[in-house]
Parts: sequence; C-alpha cells; structure tokens
Amino acid sequence: MIEKLIRIGHSPDPDDAFMFYGLASGKVKLDGIRIEHFLEDIQSLNQRAMKAELEVTAISAHAFPFVADKYCIMRTGASMGEGYGPVIISRKYETLSELKGKIVATPGPLTTATLLFKIFTDGIKSIDMSFDKIMEAVDNGTVDAGLLIHEGQLTYKSLGYYKVLDFGELWEKETNGLPLPLGLDVVRKDLGEELARKLSQGLRDSIKYSYKHQDEAIPYAMQWGHGIDYKLGEKFVKMYVSELTTDMGESGKRALELLFDMGRKKQLIPLVEDFEVY
Repeated sequence: MIEKLIRIGHSPDPDDAFMFYGLASGKVKLDGIRIEHFLEDIQSLNQRAMKAELEVTAISAHAFPFVADKYCIMRTGASMGEGYGPVIISRKYETLSELKGKIVATPGPLTTATLLFKIFTDGIKSIDMSFDKIMEAVDNGTVDAGLLIHEGQLTYKSLGYYKVLDFGELWEKETNGLPLPLGLDVVRKDLGEELARKLSQGLRDSIKYSYKHQDEAIPYAMQWGHGIDYKLGEKFVKMYVSELTTDMGESGKRALELLFDMGRKKQLIPLVEDFEVY
C-alpha cells in the first residue's frame, strides 16, 4: 500500500511541540498516511500558506482571511488565550495613553498580536521585528515599548518591565468572555473533507496522548523552550494547549468570526465568508 505524504508545518515552540508529540514520536499513527514535519517560525509558515505549500500547517489567526480560498480551519490545534494573550510592555511607560506618538515593536505583519494592536490602539506607531528581538529593542531604547508573544508573556514581570496592556484581558472584557484566537491549524481544501477530518482527528489524538503522557511530552516540548525553566515551560504549554485546543467548539468559532469582523471593519483583512471547521 502506497502511503500518502502529508507535510505538516508547525513552529518550534513548546506548545506546538507538545501538541504534535504523539504524531512526531510515532506513538499516534494514521493509517495510510506518512507525515513529514516542517518546523519554522510562524511568520514563515504564514508565508508558506499564502502559496499553499503544505497540506497542513499552523498559521496565525490573522493570516487565515488571506488564505481562506486555499485552506479550511481545523477544529483541533488552535491556540486560544483565556483571559491572557499578547502583552505590551515597557521600561518607562505604564499606560496606553503615554504611548501616543511613541513607537511599539510588533512581532510581524501577519501575527494575530499585530492585528489586535491595530484594532485596539490608535495614534501609536509600530515597527515590525522578530519576536525574539523585541525585549532587546525595548532595553536599548530603539523602541518605547514592545508587544510580546510566546514565552515573553510569562517572563516580563520578573525582568522588571511594566505591563501596559494585556490583549487577552482586554479581549475577554470586550467580548463577554470569549477566548482569544491567536493561532490555528489549517488543512488544504484540495485534500477533501474526509481526509481533512481524519487529519484533524489524528491531531486530536496526538494532543490527548501528550496530556496522558506528560512525563514524555513536556521534556520533548522543552527542547524549544527558548531558555525558560521547566516549570515556566509547563505553565506556558498548559496555557495554550487547553480543552479549546482539542476542540475549539462554538465559542472558538464565534471568537474567530468576531475577530475577522473587527479586522474587516478596520480594513485590515479581506472579508471572510462563512467558514467551516473540520
């Protein structure tokens, strides 16, 4: 029997590594399918998705409206903030009003953090840079503040930065408690619905395996911990690999619809017609 090759793109971060551990380790198998993993930063994966290069890939929620003609959203694999999310931090400023006319470093044009920044702030300039350079730019005064994603959301307080705004807290308040959609897994439309659902189930099984075997999955995930300790890494993984990651449910879909509507009204993203999740 000839196996079908499915190339899966995900980022080299603890949460993605934890999610995909079951599949990557071979502990979870999909009959008739051979999986090849591509580990790249999320901005690179967003760009690959524009060209529909991979059958399955992680992308920023911000990127989906630009690839909605090529991909469907998977019900499984979404990173959702539940009262937490990207954070604007500064060494000098403590409030959003103080940043009027100032410059904030943002982590890339298609990241969801940058979309949230453009939706909810006004009169503040931004400059895109790699997410792992943002704290350094704040420290050396290149920028007045930075928008942190990934592990920086957990470490900034201990490093003495002021929290100017947590978009997860703001989103929860503005949406009456909906989760904040940040990252998605998507599957290419040309694979068809049956295979899309099979792949989504495979990822769901992989996440469940990782939760059942945390003694294996967390040390594996911490290979991509960017220097944070085990305890913080475990906390980060469990923040962004939650029940909603196993299945985003109706609340996750509603949150996406709302995010896309807000972005469209600000003319930041194309119109997204009704979309299905598999």
